[in-house]
Amino acid sequence: MLSRNQLASLGLFCGAALLARPALAQNQPSVPAANQAIGLVSDSLTLGGTVQAVLDANPGVTNLTELANAANSRLSQTQAGFLPQITGSATYTRIDPVSQFQIAPGTESLAFAPNNNFDAHLTAQYELYDFGKRAASTNLSRSQVQTAQDNIVVARRDLAFSAAQAYYNILFARESIRVQDQQIASLVAHRNEMQKRVDAGVSTKFDVTTTDVRITQAQNQKLELQNQLQNQQVQLARLLHKPQQADVPVRGRLSYEPQAVNLESELAKAATNRPEAKLAKDAEVSADLQSKLTAKSNLPVLGVGVQAGGKNGYLIPGVPPAEALQRIRFNTVGVAQLSLPIYDGGKNRKQRVEAAANYRAAQARTQDTQEQIRADVRQAVNNMQFSQARYDNAQQQVAQATDALERARGRYRYGVGQNLDVLDAETQLAQARLARAQAMYNYTLGQYQLRRATGEQIWQ
Repeated sequence: MLSRNQLASLGLFCGAALLARPALAQNQPSVPAANQAIGLVSDSLTLGGTVQAVLDANPGVTNLTELANAANSRLSQTQAGFLPQITGSATYTRIDPVSQFQIAPGTESLAFAPNNNFDAHLTAQYELYDFGKRAASTNLSRSQVQTAQDNIVVARRDLAFSAAQAYYNILFARESIRVQDQQIASLVAHRNEMQKRVDAGVSTKFDVTTTDVRITQAQNQKLELQNQLQNQQVQLARLLHKPQQADVPVRGRLSYEPQAVNLESELAKAATNRPEAKLAKDAEVSADLQSKLTAKSNLPVLGVGVQAGGKNGYLIPGVPPAEALQRIRFNTVGVAQLSLPIYDGGKNRKQRVEAAANYRAAQARTQDTQEQIRADVRQAVNNMQFSQARYDNAQQQVAQATDALERARGRYRYGVGQNLDVLDAETQLAQARLARAQAMYNYTLGQYQLRRATGEQIWQ
């Protein structure tokens, strides 16, 4: 039977587990291959099915995916700058009046331009040379695409570990309830035996009443554990975006399968695979590319263009002016232009100072991220080692408490022990079993924490 302080600790532990860093994968229950691929057994979810269902249901992943698509689109827009730009236009202009003159008094007036002016043409423009500005802009856009893709990886990983936590929180709550059921069943059996002794006149009613009190306390604690289980199911339903579903069916039981861990190997793996390290490096690369783009933005640009089309308003030799001005004639225009910034008030110089500072800040963030990653790996390994020691100790406690209970029952049965000794032994056994379940839970989450710290994925 659990004390109130122990029960409160259990509740706090279960609640904190959802906020703590997730930890490594426990082996899933054995299921048929076809069902295991989708994580479904009958109508319940395995660990893999829970993780995949959460990933499929979460709109945050969709949001980041669309942001990555937008970044890809911006990259395509930037790359379009390497191609010519072609536009077409058509205009009509009415001029009234137009300038006219007479060669001699009494002769017909000649107009310098028609009243109705038509102009239609195609224009092709191309930046012939920009000293690498377009290339720098494209590289920056490509880096931003990589950052968007790495953000998706981080989001999926965090969701996967949240799903794994919720899954194992439910298994831990169920295991705690099973421990409580075992205690209640044992107390009820003991109470029935004592009632027989009371009926036979060899024991007092006081012992039965005392045992009834312990049974009621154990039943109350079971109710609190059931409430915690329901809260964990609500949490999983929220992750699945099914808030109306109070009881999400999950399949499995806590198990304990220790693994050998090499700290140096795990540190090397984390330095290579951890998505936070990749994101930090992405930010550093983007800051460097932005600095290079800023340095080139004040350089000249050489462009060329050509225009071809038809318009009226031309004088044609041998054609009466009034008629020539109305004819549509083919015409072309070619242009080469060099744009050279001369003075911008020092704006570009200040932008370069800002870009250089951002790059140094990104380098510092990368270093800090790497140190945090190493700390995460060490903490995960420490947690696993501690939980492994706790499990070994809990196993010994269960064996000792089982032996103590058998001895207390034997002493009471032969009238040389007290009922209180049996009840205390029942409580100690229940506490030892719960400590073993909690050690299994902690070790399982420690495994997930290590995989998270090293950048491994559990949904594959």
